[in-house]
Amino acid sequence: MKLGFIGCGNMATAIIGGILAKELVPADEIIVSALHKETLTRAAKTYGVRTARYNRDAAGADIVFLAVKPQFYEEVIHEIRDCITQNQVIVSIAPGKSIATITEWFGKKIKLVRTMPNTPAMVGEGMTAVCPSDNVTKKELQTVLSLFEACGTAEVMPERLLDAVVSVSGSSPAYVFMLIEAMADGAVRDGIPRAQAYRLAAQSVLGSAKMVLETGRHPGELKDMVCSPAGTTIEAVAALEAAGFRSAVLAGMKACTDKTKGMA
Repeated sequence: MKLGFIGCGNMATAIIGGILAKELVPADEIIVSALHKETLTRAAKTYGVRTARYNRDAAGADIVFLAVKPQFYEEVIHEIRDCITQNQVIVSIAPGKSIATITEWFGKKIKLVRTMPNTPAMVGEGMTAVCPSDNVTKKELQTVLSLFEACGTAEVMPERLLDAVVSVSGSSPAYVFMLIEAMADGAVRDGIPRAQAYRLAAQSVLGSAKMVLETGRHPGELKDMVCSPAGTTIEAVAALEAAGFRSAVLAGMKACTDKTKGMA
């Protein structure tokens, strides 16, 4: 199985790194194209993959990842569409670009898997929502899922929910980073050295997320376990609620989803 990556930014390299670490595909079966020579040199040196200056060269693979920014999708698709066949699988990772829109740009029926990954894939903890077009076989879908599972978790979802996935998963690492930064700032204000503050905050977020996933308990129940009557935690929770913590998160996610829908 040959893989082609058109574009080699953070998400592409995260996926490539996971695939190679799990030994799903050998490096010499992966070809990467990118605009800048420095990007290709770095990819070859870091991962040992083949590189190409022209996108059409990467477009000859069995599975082709469109890993460029959303605003360049139409241009890149027009460049490669004549060499794409119905036997290949195209994987999209762009928010806001529907299966119908991408298929229209190709100008023909293609096997397309629309996905929405996130940057924690860079450390093997990504979350990817996956939606296949109706002509993708179960075997092809499973292959794509296995590629994304090499750098985290993947879940099949209907396309109508993918815009919402951007706000809860695709963009949400930024919210979490802001939370960690704010927690660390608070710790520094209270006298904890900054390097230790970041470690304490980040590990607390990591452990809390793991508790949600591994216990299966409702997040509210887990929160209540920490909130002793008349204790310190309930005071913090009350202050956060008074400051509009939840409503701010909800507003941010709504803005993200609305922006995604506007990119179609």
